[in-house]
Order: sequence, then structure tokens, then C-alpha cells
Amino acid sequence: MYCPSSVRHPALTATAIALPRDAYDFEHYQQRLTDAWLLEKSVAVRTLRMPFLAVPVGGTRRGGYYLVSCLCFGLKVRDLLLEHSGFPDLRVRWSPYPDTCFVVEWGERPPTLWGDRDATTLGRFYGYSEAAIAAFIGRHHHAPSSAVPEPCSPTAP
Repeated sequence: MYCPSSVRHPALTATAIALPRDAYDFEHYQQRLTDAWLLEKSVAVRTLRMPFLAVPVGGTRRGGYYLVSCLCFGLKVRDLLLEHSGFPDLRVRWSPYPDTCFVVEWGERPPTLWGDRDATTLGRFYGYSEAAIAAFIGRHHHAPSSAVPEPCSPTAP
């Protein structure tokens, strides 16, 4: 975990930029959400350099999350989202995702699932369209064997 008093820790800010459309991942959600009207109610949150979208609950979307690198940024993002509607039961917790340490969540608690059927359940929980869910599952099952990285060790067989 980072220490905010450290000289190397970035400045602690979390700001909402004017237009959700300016968020780095706006098109990602635009192509996948069943209820596209949620994009108008989304908040583009900038903690460091690039803004990312926090999509509220509503319609078929029962929960959401925003990944952060450190607890102090998680608390800032949570406090920022408290000012906006559509983000009930805001909480910061350890992330279940390997690329980050903490996650800000809202709405219902996400199901803890694994496998194909579970990817469908999770996709529906986050309000993704059936087509987006099918495409996700298809990409993960039809990846060529060359997509598996080679071992890095010079002694690997």
C-alpha cells in the first residue's frame, strides 16, 4: 500500500470531468451496455491522468466498480461518487482483480462466480448486452494456442 505522506505518492485528487463522453473507456461501455441511457448519468472520474467512467446502477445494471491503485484514491473516488445519484451503497475493498489493489464498488454485491455460465451471470449483473457477453465468452474460448505466452525461463522445456 502507498503512503500518502511519501514524496513519491501522487497528489490525492479525484475529480469529475465535464462530459462522460471524454472518459477513456466511454466507447467500451457504449458498445456493451444494454441500457445505453446510463452513459448520460455516468461520471468520468480522473484520479491521475486519464479519466475513466463510473457507470451508475439502473435498468439491468445492478452494480458497478471503479479500480484504484491505492486505498487513499479509493476513498477519494468514493467521496466524489457520493455527490452523484445512481451510486448506492458505496464501499472500498480489496480488489478481486489481479491488476489493481483496491476497488470502489456500488449497488448490489457482485456474485462470485467462475466459468462460462458464470461469465454470463456476471455480465448480466453489470448490465451488458447478450451480444457483448457472447462475444466475451467467444474470445476467451477460441483464442489460438499461440496466445499462450512462452515460458521466460531459459531452462524451460
